[in-house]
Amino acid sequence: MGIEPSVERGDRQQDLIVRVVSEDDIDEWGRAVQAGFLAPFQKDENGWRRRTFEPGRWIGAYDGARCVGTFRSIPFDLTVPGGATLAADGVASVTVTATHRRRGLLTRMMALDLATAHARGEAVSILMAAEYAIYGRYGFGPAVRKAGYEIGFSSSEGLRPGVGTGGTGRIDLATMEELRKVGPELHDRHRVTQPGAISRPAWWWQWYTGEIARPGASPFKEPFVALHRTADGEVTGMLAYRVESGWGDGAPDCTLTVLDHMATDREAAEALWRYAFSVDWVRKVVVDNIAPDDPLPLLLNNPRAARPTSESIDSLWLRVLDVPAAFGARTYRVPGRTVLEVADPAGYAAGRWAVEAAADGTGRATRTEDPADLAMDAGALGSLYLGGESVPRLTAAGLVRELRPGAALEADLLLRSAVAPWCPDDF
Repeated sequence: MGIEPSVERGDRQQDLIVRVVSEDDIDEWGRAVQAGFLAPFQKDENGWRRRTFEPGRWIGAYDGARCVGTFRSIPFDLTVPGGATLAADGVASVTVTATHRRRGLLTRMMALDLATAHARGEAVSILMAAEYAIYGRYGFGPAVRKAGYEIGFSSSEGLRPGVGTGGTGRIDLATMEELRKVGPELHDRHRVTQPGAISRPAWWWQWYTGEIARPGASPFKEPFVALHRTADGEVTGMLAYRVESGWGDGAPDCTLTVLDHMATDREAAEALWRYAFSVDWVRKVVVDNIAPDDPLPLLLNNPRAARPTSESIDSLWLRVLDVPAAFGARTYRVPGRTVLEVADPAGYAAGRWAVEAAADGTGRATRTEDPADLAMDAGALGSLYLGGESVPRLTAAGLVRELRPGAALEADLLLRSAVAPWCPDDF
């Protein structure tokens, strides 16, 4: 199935080698990744890459001793509908140097990574696609969307009366040292409530709080962090933000930009939004990454004040590597059964699958010889897996073929999630 990894000997083609990177290769690999992202080379003074290096998960393409292609895999836990988590292969740092494009290097690096991920037992692979047209040919499909808002308000506007004011908790500002202590545990509780969310490695918190810096990154600017606590002191929410000072018409006119908003319950979520709209001198709140179905606009006196900063766009892309493991991990809103015929040249998801759900929400996917209801490729399967995409919509676009009348609507009722999948993080 797929292409077997060739770690020791490399994979030779056209005198170019694709192989797993060792610690001795990190500096040259780092030079290549910065060139691939069009960034001037900067030495890794803080040892960022050595801190985040994981043997077997970094891949390089080499022309002699020079690295001309990079590829990195990050182990994540991905939350699926129902709150279970699934081991996911997070693809990042994908570059091919301009001098070596169109020579098949990305295809070879991708094949090596997917084969290794499948062998590790990771049921899905995920990535953030800088360019839309690249990753569909490797079996990835856009599975998660994000939205953004810019909300201007005056002292008489903002949140509706009563929103975020009825709880018994309190909000305190936290230091970066305190955030490193309480943030990881809060995030682990929060992320299992949000399909599409991923885990944050320990190094993520070190970077987020300024303890270590990435080479080439802008100087660290410490954010404000507001923590919501219950009456007995349990941390149930966090709002991280920055404020851009401004002055207009003889009065303060500042913009508060939300970097992170997470909460384990409605009380904390609304209280933190109330706080954001109550910071003195702030006349505009900007949220660049928020769930497409987040209720924030409806919490406002005037929902029209939440002006989209962009159209809702694709965020996380997903590729299924193990159909039974993936579809057996998530839950389903209604009982039912649909048979999917999946085309996947790499072989991981190829075949005819019966996806069945019981009345208790549990489900499974098994191979079958029954007639297929729908036909699709691996990319469409990835788009449907987290329940954020519509089967009829993909059918109307020609990305899914309905082989039995009415099957698209039936499958949509089965596969759609009650909460839209959303990923708060980039990687």
